Amino acid sequence: MSRPPMSTPSAQADASTQADTPEAKVAGLTVRARAVVSERPALILVGVLVILILVTGAIEPNYLSVSGVRTTLLQAVPLGILAGAQTVLMLTGGIDLSVTMIATGSAYVAANQSPNGAAIAILLGVVVGLLAGSANGIGVTVFRVNPLIMTLAMSGILLGLFTAWTQTILQGSTQVADFIKVVGTGSFFGNRLPYSVVVWAMIAVALIWLLKRSGWGRLLYAIGDNEVAVRFAGVRVWQVRITAYTVAGVLSSISGILLAGRTGAVDLQLANAFLLPSIAAAVIGGTSIFGGVGGYTGTILGALILTVLNSMLTFLNVGQDIQQVVYGSIVLALAWGYAGLTRRT
Repeated sequence: MSRPPMSTPSAQADASTQADTPEAKVAGLTVRARAVVSERPALILVGVLVILILVTGAIEPNYLSVSGVRTTLLQAVPLGILAGAQTVLMLTGGIDLSVTMIATGSAYVAANQSPNGAAIAILLGVVVGLLAGSANGIGVTVFRVNPLIMTLAMSGILLGLFTAWTQTILQGSTQVADFIKVVGTGSFFGNRLPYSVVVWAMIAVALIWLLKRSGWGRLLYAIGDNEVAVRFAGVRVWQVRITAYTVAGVLSSISGILLAGRTGAVDLQLANAFLLPSIAAAVIGGTSIFGGVGGYTGTILGALILTVLNSMLTFLNVGQDIQQVVYGSIVLALAWGYAGLTRRT
């Protein structure tokens, strides 16, 4: 019976030397970093958020005050809710380019109906999102229209309708009810915690639970991962997709109404600036545009990162053109770096 060859002391020394080389150490650190990102991706996002907050605080010391934190949270609420709508859809491999127009239309209806009371105004505003989201879902699932085309068309349709309606059936108030203003801008606990943040927190808890614990949430992940297999398993995929687009529409409505409460008045450009950030927040948070991967916890951190970044650029008095270049470059760097690390684990 032959014995396995014994490793010589010189071979062991060579192996030890190779393991101690700078290249080997860098490779080991890279592997460990990728493992951490894969297992706890939120740690990276929290780290980026903390760094941005500290840098912004160094630029503008008042930013780290209670008032500064409150202002940041107020700005993050509409973006965070819109990004939640994108997260739900991106998990299925979809997307919604009409979320900002749904938000604007809902806010406009809420303002127009505010003389009839805040409850009616909010209800009818949410109906806009319910109808538009359902229409998007039917177009994508029943008529097989690509989500990009369907939601882009819906955005154009809504813009045209509301442009005409503001001169006819929606003539009148562009100021939201006092209750909506209080929810949009008011605070409690010694003017420290905004009411809108409480609304966002309730939505976040519900959405995280639905995505992680409910059968509906598991189906969203499954459809995004392998729609064919889910269909062969007997699931009515079209129904799940329609509910996802409907939920996204309702979330967009809530975001628009809260944004109108913060501004106090509405116009047809109210939420336009939130379209790219709503997608970017979800992507930075780890949600794949191809579906099946991600979650709302990361999206929340992504929304906060973008909000702090916007504040930092504003404090630096960066011009709008340069601000867009810096903003887009950092978003791409974060998204590419995060996706690259997780893809190789």
